[in-house]
Amino acid sequence: MALPAWAGDGIDVTRPSVARVYDYYLGGVHHFDADRAMAEKAIADWPDLPLIMRSNRAFLRRAVTYLARAGIRQFLDIGSGIPTAGNVHEIAQNLAPESRIVYVDTDPVAVTHSRALLAGNPTTAVLAADFTRPGELLTSVRDLGLLDPQRPTAVLLNALLHFIPDSAQPGEAIATLRDALAPGSYLVISHATHELHPADLTDRHRDLYRTSTASRMTMRGRTQVEAFFDGFDLVEPSVDRVETGIVLSERWHPDETTSPAQADRFPIWVGVGFRP
Repeated sequence: MALPAWAGDGIDVTRPSVARVYDYYLGGVHHFDADRAMAEKAIADWPDLPLIMRSNRAFLRRAVTYLARAGIRQFLDIGSGIPTAGNVHEIAQNLAPESRIVYVDTDPVAVTHSRALLAGNPTTAVLAADFTRPGELLTSVRDLGLLDPQRPTAVLLNALLHFIPDSAQPGEAIATLRDALAPGSYLVISHATHELHPADLTDRHRDLYRTSTASRMTMRGRTQVEAFFDGFDLVEPSVDRVETGIVLSERWHPDETTSPAQADRFPIWVGVGFRP
């Protein structure tokens, strides 16, 4: 099978990829038959899935907008996935053209296509690196010379951590990243949870990822997600302060595009933390 140029070499198109399935949910075009088949199977069981993924993406847009308006000009997007509309660099550089962004992913399609998309943009870069090896990741970021380690940086872990098992010690990886950040930096997390829907539904969804992809899902509860922000001060999730700390995606700084009253349909805990 001849692969399109954006796919890169040596990828297995017969097995679904988390990044390509997510791209399908978001209405992208960078996926193959195996990815579409898995996504359609998941949607048949859980029809809200495309809306849930779009809610997650919309949270990322609002978080990056908030950070850019707060003066952040450096973004490290780990587990960035395949570029789709509303990429971090588009949002940040629309508000502050001098913003610098480094995208990081392990998926070869995500890396190859991101590099093609960003060719000619000197204030962005793409790395093939692994969150579970934070020391190596940070070394690669430093070697790029694009982000100044002495200036505040926003680390984005959007829809990544639920693909990192406890055995990979995600909390320790975040602590390594935190300790390398300058004061005034931020951490952004969105994370799938099992707490809002029937166990049989979330179990079937996790089983589908376990049997279909190279990645397993580890859904976590609110308290577990909040623990990832150790060493950070959580940003108030809304101006009216009705809620504090970790909230559902539709309730973090809601705008005219969100549905806070229906937030329970979208089982994603989110938060933004400030490193003092």
